[in-house]
Amino acid sequence: MSGVQGGHGGAGAVARRLQLGSQLRRLREASGVTRESAGYEIRASESKISRMELGRVGFKQRDVADLLTLYGVTRESERAALLALVGETNTPGWWHAYGEVVPPWFQTYLGLEEAAREISSYEVQFIHGLLQTEEYARAVCLLGNPNAAEEDIERRVAVRMRRQHILRSPDGPRLLAVMDEAALRRPCGGREVMRAQLSRLGELAEHPRITLLVMPLGVGGLAAESGAFTVLGFDGAGDLPDQVYLEQFTTAIYLDRPAEVAEYRTVLERLRVGSLSAEGTLGLLETALQDL
Repeated sequence: MSGVQGGHGGAGAVARRLQLGSQLRRLREASGVTRESAGYEIRASESKISRMELGRVGFKQRDVADLLTLYGVTRESERAALLALVGETNTPGWWHAYGEVVPPWFQTYLGLEEAAREISSYEVQFIHGLLQTEEYARAVCLLGNPNAAEEDIERRVAVRMRRQHILRSPDGPRLLAVMDEAALRRPCGGREVMRAQLSRLGELAEHPRITLLVMPLGVGGLAAESGAFTVLGFDGAGDLPDQVYLEQFTTAIYLDRPAEVAEYRTVLERLRVGSLSAEGTLGLLETALQDL
């Protein structure tokens, strides 16, 4: 079984939890065992099996061994390969130091983001988090958490800046960021903050692994109906399924079934085709900057 490219430390742990959970789900379904029966086998609930299969929790050697037996996996080499992953699923990531401002559902995303080989997203309201300046990120955090203590705001900003390390890494992911023009026009943080942010976008558009496209205002109705989403691709590394990330107000949804991921990729392609070209996007950035 191949390793997960792009994953290291906590990022690798998240990726391997998803990898192991996905494999266990396929084995359970192939053997005709229900989640309820699987939970009974390891003295746990059906919801615990669901969380395990989604990679939301760590794994214990005993639980995985018992489940493999229940699913009829008897070949020693196959058992050994899966059990070897267990010890790699519980390594804490850098974001654990910010646990008081990073909810568990977003910690999963941070691990996936670091392990991904390709990140493709559509943003409606704000500039993509990986592309934000520190001042813009602070304004966004204040907007979403108006009653938070100053220290908490600064720690949220620190998390956002730490995420951007992957763009400077030699083996970092490819990034396709499709943004609605409204995100460029919304005066988040004031005139000077927006000027610096738009200038930064112009610089990042020259990055060899970043494709930045803008969906201009007044183009069709697709942007309004699809909402923001992110597709994380892993190039098939380690049998890790691609993921769709949908953030909500107090939680997030992760989709990994091929049909669901394919549907979002289709929507993303339609958004890409409907957006300005890379050159047109740079032109719009310059215009928006002049308009400030």
